[in-house]
Amino acid sequence: MRKPRIVIAPDSFKGTLSAKDVCSVWKAAFDELFPDAELALVPMSDGGDGALDAVSASTNSERIEVAVADPLGRPLRAGFARFNGGRTAFVETAAACGIVFLKREERNPMAASSFGAGQLIAAALDSGIEDLAVSIGGSATVDGGVGMLQALGYRFMDSNGVEIGRGGGELMRLASIDASDAHPQIGKVRIIVASDVTNPLLGPNGAATVFGPQKGATPEMVAKLEAGLAHFAEVCAQSGIATDCSHNGDGAAGGMGFALRTFLDAETRPGAEYIAELVGLEQVIKNSDLVITGEGRTDRQTLFGKLPAFVADMAAKYSVPTILCSGAVEDSSELLSRFYAVFDTVPSVVSLESALENARGNLADTAFAIVQLLKLRFGE
Repeated sequence: MRKPRIVIAPDSFKGTLSAKDVCSVWKAAFDELFPDAELALVPMSDGGDGALDAVSASTNSERIEVAVADPLGRPLRAGFARFNGGRTAFVETAAACGIVFLKREERNPMAASSFGAGQLIAAALDSGIEDLAVSIGGSATVDGGVGMLQALGYRFMDSNGVEIGRGGGELMRLASIDASDAHPQIGKVRIIVASDVTNPLLGPNGAATVFGPQKGATPEMVAKLEAGLAHFAEVCAQSGIATDCSHNGDGAAGGMGFALRTFLDAETRPGAEYIAELVGLEQVIKNSDLVITGEGRTDRQTLFGKLPAFVADMAAKYSVPTILCSGAVEDSSELLSRFYAVFDTVPSVVSLESALENARGNLADTAFAIVQLLKLRFGE
């Protein structure tokens, strides 16, 4: 009997396991219980945190580390990937300005800046590339990407001609923008933005209202951040930089989507789709018998563009069934319309702390149980 070909293509289990870690757990289960299966391990991301690891794991890339600032300006080492003969670079902005670098009590988007993300982008531009991909998600910031642009040489001045500081709380001071010292490679390098959200910059679905509270903003801060972003957009319009801030994805990463699109002329792509192209996911799935995917938490929102649904839809094109195995699953009956089977890894009602602490062990237990079933399904 032909060996079954099984693709493992998960997202990260946020806060616990990277997508690469998830793949390694599944590999251990198959190695022990079903070694005859042919595995293709393809760690994935939809553009949020973990995207760099996913791309690095599936491409013959060089990892370059540089010194950057974390969201509060503290020193940090972060890297980007360069591949395609050195012509293409991949930057994950969360590697510099991610919320993971802040303790809960430190989260404050009024002060947090995307400056470190700009330093990463500048380092990539300095490396002689022709194409740049930037994944934006998981940031601690709601500064409209101004910090990122400051690191790229743009100067944001107040009414007295003094540069404003960093963080979303500084945006209301902005009076003018000086692009004369912008990085010389801007406009010469093709830039793609891989985004995991479609929110606009402003309004009830915008960066401040939707993402501000997740990043530590109080209701009062949300109102100030919204006003600051609106003021930033107005100054951009007055300066002839951008007259429209309503594009899908402009609100991603606290407004970095807007800054990349308007200042760097970047093209925005759905993160899962773009990363799948980079790692060749479709070709691997096309020749498989089964796909296994998952994420930290799954609910009906997963059906609207999240990584597992994207993977399942791609597999369905080739009539390949997809199993979903996530840390926590809600509304599983609705999910069954897209997945062959749905599993969660938490064995009983436990606290969030316990679930996070035991994420690897819980996943391993579930993976071993599923592999036993697959062994029966495909035979030996």
